[in-house]
Order: sequence, then structure tokens, then C-alpha cells
Amino acid sequence: MSTTNPTPRPTPTSTPNANTTTLWRPAGPVELDLVRALDWRAWPPRLPEQPIFYPVLNEDYAIRIARDWNVKHDGAGFVTRFEVDTAFLARYPVRQAGGETILELWVPAEELDEFNAHIVGRIEVVREYR
Repeated sequence: MSTTNPTPRPTPTSTPNANTTTLWRPAGPVELDLVRALDWRAWPPRLPEQPIFYPVLNEDYAIRIARDWNVKHDGAGFVTRFEVDTAFLARYPVRQAGGETILELWVPAEELDEFNAHIVGRIEVVREYR
């Protein structure tokens, strides 16, 4: 499905400081409720059938997933935005999941607690689709 593309790296975009990278995540209502329960500071553990956490590198890609997939399957879709320590993200190669701008990171489920510890600030909802 996706292939590793070592060339593009996440780059800081609309960040509070130059040491963070903006990531987006499309989410359904169940996942969003779990994020809310974590005070908007972390992503919930993956389910057994979800071995990878997929944050994406641009808002347009997140919008397409939230609008076209989450709404159809979950009744609603949300686009979230959050900042992560850029140096920490260097361990995750950028994966190209289709077109040139369809870029994501693959974070193994067992590394999600450490990933969450490198989130700077809060996760925020920037778009909603129903």
C-alpha cells in the first residue's frame, strides 16, 4: 500500500517554535472522545488490529480522509492538528501513500506512549465533517 520515501522529511509548518513539526490526524468520533479523555495531550493506545499509528504531514490529506472515509464509516470525521518535537520525529521515515502530497508517518503501536510524550501543547480539532 505505502512505500518508504526517504527524501521528504517533516518540516516545521505553522509551528509555535522552530523545534516542532505540525502533524495532522483524521479521526472519527470514538477516537476523538478518547483524545478528549486524555485532556487533548495524547493519542489513545491502538487496538490489536491497529499495529501502526498514522499521523499525516499535510492538512489536505487529513481532510480527505476525515471527509471521505471517517464520515462514511463513523458518521463524522474530524481533522486534528498537533505539534511534535522535530528531532524526535527523525526516527520515523516519511511514507508516501499514493500521490506526491499523500505523506504520513508510521509510528508502531508499542512506541505510541513515547510519541505522545513528545507532543508539544495540545491536540486541537481544526475541521469537522458530518
